[in-house]
Amino acid sequence: MRIFVLFVFLSSAFQVRAQQVLTLEDAVAAALKSNYDIRMSQNDSASYALDNSYAYAAFLPRLNGTASKTWNVNSQKQELQDGRKPSASGVRSNNLSAAVTLNWTLFDGLKMFATREKLGEFERLGALGVKNQVVNTVASVVTNYFNIVRQKQQLKAIEEQITINEERVKLADMKLSVGLGSKPELLQARVDLNAQKANRLQQLTLIAQLRDQLNQLTGFRQGSVYEVQDSIPINTNLQYGDLKNNLETSSPALLFAKKNIDIAELTVKERKADLLPILSFNSGYSFSRTQNKTVINTFTALLNQNNGFNYGFGLTVPIFNGFNTRRLIKQAQLDVRYQQLFYENQRSLVDVGLSNAFKNYELQKSLLALEESNIDFAKENVTIALERFRQGVSTYLELKDAQQSLEDAYNRLIAARFNTKVAETELLRLKGDLVK
Repeated sequence: MRIFVLFVFLSSAFQVRAQQVLTLEDAVAAALKSNYDIRMSQNDSASYALDNSYAYAAFLPRLNGTASKTWNVNSQKQELQDGRKPSASGVRSNNLSAAVTLNWTLFDGLKMFATREKLGEFERLGALGVKNQVVNTVASVVTNYFNIVRQKQQLKAIEEQITINEERVKLADMKLSVGLGSKPELLQARVDLNAQKANRLQQLTLIAQLRDQLNQLTGFRQGSVYEVQDSIPINTNLQYGDLKNNLETSSPALLFAKKNIDIAELTVKERKADLLPILSFNSGYSFSRTQNKTVINTFTALLNQNNGFNYGFGLTVPIFNGFNTRRLIKQAQLDVRYQQLFYENQRSLVDVGLSNAFKNYELQKSLLALEESNIDFAKENVTIALERFRQGVSTYLELKDAQQSLEDAYNRLIAARFNTKVAETELLRLKGDLVK
């Protein structure tokens, strides 16, 4: 039996070592490559870039070609002034026509220039959208990754409690066997041990669920199993002044909102251009030929052919269209105001979010420093309580209180580590410095 247990232990240890350790950098790199939200945002950006690559087309003329061929079989009947009434049936003829036309807008109230600039702004908006999505996705990956680390640390704390409870059960059983203990004391120790074992099973399930969430964010196949880091590195040197400085030019959310204002202002220019005349140049070449196989009138041509070149200028002056253009201008101006209000609201939200995140960051740093020193006291207290219980100079209630204090200290310490990292991540997300 001992050999079998040793074999199982060594096999488990080998499997743990053989499992791939996924670093945070690996997880972020996988998300940047395979995350669905990022890929959809990149697709939108590519669409804007494609439109902008054809922006020059607004300045080019429109050239169209047409051609047609028609065959006719008719019955004809005429009455002439001299009294003759020629007629024929099955008269065959055919007609061939072709034309090439050119239309070139020379002036449209500078609308084409506003449209070209607007397409460029849309491309830049797409790039900002990708950056904003990347920052948000990376923040989610960081939070989810270190939540797994947190739960692993929580699992170690539970396993430490299991070890203490196993020692309690052993000591309580020993005391009962020599007549120094009681049966309820042994039963309570076993109940506490089973409760911690149940907590361990729940913790393993939670870790597996969080790993599946991380798989979805990174694009890994569902069910992929890997190890994560054991520690949560924390940057304790963030300063509020540095984060607040130049926030308008670094925050992806603010840059995205600001770009929408620029696009709305260009839409106003497009609408105002509809009030001005449109000057265009028109040109074309046409060819037509009609061929009759027979005619019943001697003055009717057997072949009629025309071809030639034409050109000229056209001017379209908007006079009245039910005030529709002015309505569209006012709507575009209202949209500018809306985008400005949206930007101001976003700026307010970012300012409040940054302030609250930094306050939480400072709080969690202080709690972390306190709990890191407090955990040593709790561990020492359990060691002393366990030794006193072993020697019979204390009750199991005192030992259980010491255990509970250690469990609470671990919970607070692990939570402080994770919460500090979450606050740090949120500060960098709002600032736009999470991804360089």
